[in-house]
Amino acid sequence: MTGLIWIVLLPLIGFVLNGLGRNSLSKPIISLIGCGTILASFLLSCNVFGAVYAARQGGEDAAFSQTIFHWISAGNLHISLSFLVDPLSAIMLLIITGIGFLIHLYSTGYMKHDAGFGKFFAYLNLFIFFMLLLVLGSNYVVMFIGWEGVGLCSYLLIGFWYQRVDYASAAKKAFVMNRIGDLGFLLAIFLLFYTFGSLEFNDILPKAAGFPVGDSSLFLISLLLFIAATGKSAQIPLFTWLPDAMAGPTPVSALIHAATMVTAGIYLIARSNILFTLSPATMEIIAIVGLLTALLAAFIAVTQNDIKKVLAYSTVSQLGYMFLGLGVGAFTGAFFHVITHAFFKALLFLGAGSVIHAMSNEQDMRSMGGLKKKLPITFVTMLIGTIAIAGIPPLAGFFSKDEILAHAFAHNKILWVGGFVGALFTAFYMFRMLFLTFYGKFRGTYDQERHLHESPVVMTLPLIILAVLSFGGGFLNIPEALGGHTGLSNFLQPVFAASTSKNTSGHLSHTTEYILMGLSALAALVMAGYAYAKYIKKAALPVADHEDRSVLERLSYHKFYIDEFYDRVVTRPLNGLSSLFYAVDRKLIDGFVNYIGNGASQAGTLLRLLQQGNVGYYIFYMVIGIIAVLAYGLFII
Repeated sequence: MTGLIWIVLLPLIGFVLNGLGRNSLSKPIISLIGCGTILASFLLSCNVFGAVYAARQGGEDAAFSQTIFHWISAGNLHISLSFLVDPLSAIMLLIITGIGFLIHLYSTGYMKHDAGFGKFFAYLNLFIFFMLLLVLGSNYVVMFIGWEGVGLCSYLLIGFWYQRVDYASAAKKAFVMNRIGDLGFLLAIFLLFYTFGSLEFNDILPKAAGFPVGDSSLFLISLLLFIAATGKSAQIPLFTWLPDAMAGPTPVSALIHAATMVTAGIYLIARSNILFTLSPATMEIIAIVGLLTALLAAFIAVTQNDIKKVLAYSTVSQLGYMFLGLGVGAFTGAFFHVITHAFFKALLFLGAGSVIHAMSNEQDMRSMGGLKKKLPITFVTMLIGTIAIAGIPPLAGFFSKDEILAHAFAHNKILWVGGFVGALFTAFYMFRMLFLTFYGKFRGTYDQERHLHESPVVMTLPLIILAVLSFGGGFLNIPEALGGHTGLSNFLQPVFAASTSKNTSGHLSHTTEYILMGLSALAALVMAGYAYAKYIKKAALPVADHEDRSVLERLSYHKFYIDEFYDRVVTRPLNGLSSLFYAVDRKLIDGFVNYIGNGASQAGTLLRLLQQGNVGYYIFYMVIGIIAVLAYGLFII
């Protein structure tokens, strides 16, 4: 397939040019290189998607592969740097490059006055390169390279303002917690090669389809891959890094922690779907962990006052919904939510960035209020994003969330109840954020109010485009119950065909689907109304930090003290153990080595006295030697 290699190489070229010229190139040139390479990559991705779509319309599987070069050959191990394009990766190409371009364009305004402008765009370009490598790799090794690369870029971008110690610590925290999941991925790769004798998707997945349900090897492989996904996609217990990652510039939050990197875990499971379908125990674990993550993060988001922290926990919660979908076999539904979530969450993060930009870097919603008149475009677009994520029809989030909940209902009613409760929390905390930010009286300082203004067009244009996508994105996969043709499901059918044929879950009647849709939409509207009554009618404000809270509010506000728990149970013992090992190394091991060295030095000092160049000393030594020889002859022999 022509142009495939350039989709990947163009962002890398942008990284090299902006990285080398970060101190010499002007900001307009840096912006042109950074945005231009991603736009060109997006246009080429559109061409590739068109070819895949045309093949699907013709009834073909529409999978194209391209080998760049043969990389490793050792015994039975043969690894190539090769790419695979099918309906799944073709959609991911559009998300990564399309939304990536919008965020690059937004960044030209948001980061305009930052001293590290060139370095920032170099990092963004490098991230896009590794993310494209991740989704295009035709084998697990190439995917792993991209997987590690986006982890590196995440570290660089979260800690971009590393002069602040807490920001640098947040970057280290993200890096370390992701390494835990990455170890699971690496072990899974070893086991995949041991089991299948190959690491290519086209070799492994067809062979896996012939394995019996519940095979122990597939269970262990799928469990290790899931551990990898929990790290990258911020699931229990490895989710605490993502809220702290809000230390990075807001465009970073939109690109990495909403639209692309955090969905890598969902992509990994979707790509390996047959391995999980044949491991029901792993699927149950995924569903339960996803649901618990969705509920925990949603409950925490209810009391957060930092606008980016609310969106961060919202991201964790929505990722939990995606894992719930994967766990109940709704692979298309989970991936559908990846698409719609990329639209409305990127919109919400960029909208939050527009608010922060207008508020002179203020992020506490208690100091906002009444901004809808000053920031009309930001308000309208964020309103659309809020309605979309709340699951109110006919916006995008309603359709994708409904598909996940419908499959959860068919699989296990308890899972549906949990997902429904999570949807209630989502609608409440999102409208709480909207009302506290844009309604009521302005609660900031006089200087902040005096400088309030709408963001420049390079920042508002991406908001408008993402708002349109958030409004209409749900029509990609309208269910048959609403007269649709499930277009996305049909497009992705070849990718999930093996899993679909083995799926034994029952199908819901249209009447049941209507009831579930109605309940979900009604509940979202009720919670939006409750938030309106509390924060608009009663003009309630979040409790100040020094005021008392109820037990539940304290648990939510302090994030269930999970970070403190990790600090006491994991961090402090490890620090104490490392201090002990350091003392042992310094005093025992280094002490022994130093003792040997000092002993040799002192022995040399003493022996040096034998070679002073004094003839009298030499005659004396000779006499002593003669006496010793005579004594030996007389008394020993």
